[in-house]
Amino acid sequence: MKNIIAKLQSRGAESLTNEELLAVILSDNTADESAKTTASELLANADGFLQRLVDVDTMRLRMVSGLGLRRALRLKASAEFGRRVVCAETAALDVISSSSDVVRIMEPLLGDLAHEECWALYLATSGKIIERQRISQGGVQATVVDSKLILKRAIELLAVQIILVHNHPSGSCEPSPQDIALTERVAEGAKLFDMRLVDHVIIARGSNYSFRAHNLVK
Repeated sequence: MKNIIAKLQSRGAESLTNEELLAVILSDNTADESAKTTASELLANADGFLQRLVDVDTMRLRMVSGLGLRRALRLKASAEFGRRVVCAETAALDVISSSSDVVRIMEPLLGDLAHEECWALYLATSGKIIERQRISQGGVQATVVDSKLILKRAIELLAVQIILVHNHPSGSCEPSPQDIALTERVAEGAKLFDMRLVDHVIIARGSNYSFRAHNLVK
């Protein structure tokens, strides 16, 4: 661990491998040589994908490689911290003019998730993002979304435009019947309050689908 800490101090966190980064997060002190072994075993269990680790339930994660509850919680907290940093960084890209802007802003958050999440972007007339909000989080194949909650928050923010964004962990970005039904419900509800659903974008690994580009949102 001392070598890893020295590397971190002299060359920065970006110089660390995934294994070394995990070891730093998991170590209790600079003499904790077991942290690197645990990090290596964790990555092996996740086939080298960091995202697969943080998507594991905490109670299951604590059992992997004898990680324990305290270190499992530390790993979860670190992942959430990184997620929030990404949110803060992409806030600079706060004006939406096309579906590509939506993908650029939201893909870092959704592209590699192993479960579905649905987000709403609330916009001013200019396309400036007023707020981004996670509406729901579900399983591998679906998440339940309450259209009333989406519209309620839009009214509270005095938003005039809404964009829905969700991911498909399966890798296929084609919309399901449920996706189409949700889009129609939100679009119709928005009209009642002089708001407009601008687009619904589905993000999958390496691909995306825009309802507006396919004339399913007008």
